[in-house]
Amino acid sequence: MLKPLQELAFDIEYLKNHTLQPSWFKVLKIFILIAVFIVYTLFFGLSKTLLFIAIFFLFGLLIHYTYRIKTKRYTLSWADFRVKEENGKLITERIGIIYYSAVILSA
Repeated sequence: MLKPLQELAFDIEYLKNHTLQPSWFKVLKIFILIAVFIVYTLFFGLSKTLLFIAIFFLFGLLIHYTYRIKTKRYTLSWADFRVKEENGKLITERIGIIYYSAVILSA
């Protein structure tokens, strides 16, 4: 049971510290999601919103783990995820249109 918890801790640490998106966007997208969920609730009700949130996060996890697996824990380039080495350290570049298209499609 410790291994999945270690993997979760690794992912959380990576997500907090990555440079794939500007820092301001990491914060802004939280407010965007909250606003979308509030508007969705006003139009469709709480039960449909909870279902939407569950499905949205399920697809988000699918996208996350697809990138995680294909990039071998963020160490290899794949699709629009680019990794380069500088001074013996792996550096990830900004993610691109494929990732954002998948996120929008999942919504």
